[in-house]
Amino acid sequence: MGKSLIISNIKRLVQVEDSPRLKVCGKDLSEIRTIDDAWLYIEDEKIFDFGTMHELPDEKCGYEQADTKIDAGGKIVFPSFCDSHTHIVYAGSRETEFADKIKGLSYEEIAKRGGGILNSAKRIHDTSENELYEQSFRRIEEIITLGTGAVEIKSGYGLNLEDELKMLRVIRRIRETSPLEVRSTFLGAHAVPQEYKSNREKYVDVVINEMIPVVAAEELADYIDVFCDKGFFSVEDTERILMAGIKHGLLPKIHANELDFSGGVQTGVKYNALSVDHLERSGDEEILALKGSDTIPTLLPGSAFFLGLPDPPARKMIEAGLPVALASDFNPGSCPSGNMKLVMSLACIRLKMLPEEAFNAATINSACAMGISETHGSIARGKVANVFISKEIPSLAFMPYAFGSDLVEKVILKGKII
Repeated sequence: MGKSLIISNIKRLVQVEDSPRLKVCGKDLSEIRTIDDAWLYIEDEKIFDFGTMHELPDEKCGYEQADTKIDAGGKIVFPSFCDSHTHIVYAGSRETEFADKIKGLSYEEIAKRGGGILNSAKRIHDTSENELYEQSFRRIEEIITLGTGAVEIKSGYGLNLEDELKMLRVIRRIRETSPLEVRSTFLGAHAVPQEYKSNREKYVDVVINEMIPVVAAEELADYIDVFCDKGFFSVEDTERILMAGIKHGLLPKIHANELDFSGGVQTGVKYNALSVDHLERSGDEEILALKGSDTIPTLLPGSAFFLGLPDPPARKMIEAGLPVALASDFNPGSCPSGNMKLVMSLACIRLKMLPEEAFNAATINSACAMGISETHGSIARGKVANVFISKEIPSLAFMPYAFGSDLVEKVILKGKII
């Protein structure tokens, strides 16, 4: 028997599945199975078993001989959050642009002045790989304490081959040194560098012909992403880049419809993208395109909140039967927070999602949006043992309700107490 851990006297074990699902759709988002007065047994980094305290097997089954025993003392155990959209590898910060936003400048106006993504690109260029890793890993440590157990991280602040590879190598290093489950996304088409401002198509050629083959050859990314939106990359650009990525084994994900009705959602569905993310500007056509597809609509309410953008139509999406997911968009320009509990609060307050809907969207569905829902996103036998124990709280709904409170007491990732 390998390393084992048992948590007993759990007030409520949240999001238990006997038959694990890959995603939760529509009205089913409002349902979460729980077990009161529960125990959870973990062995070899996996969830082995669970049940009610009066059903706890006797010591002959080995549970009483677990290497580590935790008495939850009547607290709630949750599966860890899965954050399927972040830009957590970045250098420095952009609080001066925060002031510019307060003064009334738009996201596009700041970008035109050399701010935004281009500002972060310059900082990446001027920062060593080791320093970039150190800065980024501090953010990784922060989100772990906030309950996140899996994270997708994008490149996209390099905008040239050397600096994009620098970012992707840092992501790989995080994957190797962090207890988090990490997925890597190549986002060379995040913005058009200054030197290609008058010839965007030429930069698209650089992404396709110079960057993608090297990224794929070095196995530095799982997915490929494009910022398909007004002022960034067109549908035609996006299709060319996605086709090249798919040819090299990279699965598509898309930044879509943040700034305008860009056609990014329909393009994502056309190319069977794992997810289309942002979706602040989404209407009936986008929802219709997503219905019946395998593409996960991922909402980033922290970004919409920070930028003052319209809130994505979460209720219409849920009523249409879609598997809505939530992610943080942790980045220096439009959402300098990776707090998934806060994301849930914003989803409830701004998007009118129920607490249960928000929790499903931040766990099972966000795991699906990063391709790991077979192993993460719920408490099920055989899944990776990524859970956290709350402080003393009365219910699941208290998590998004108490939006400013840190309610995570103990984190367990891959069966180990962090």
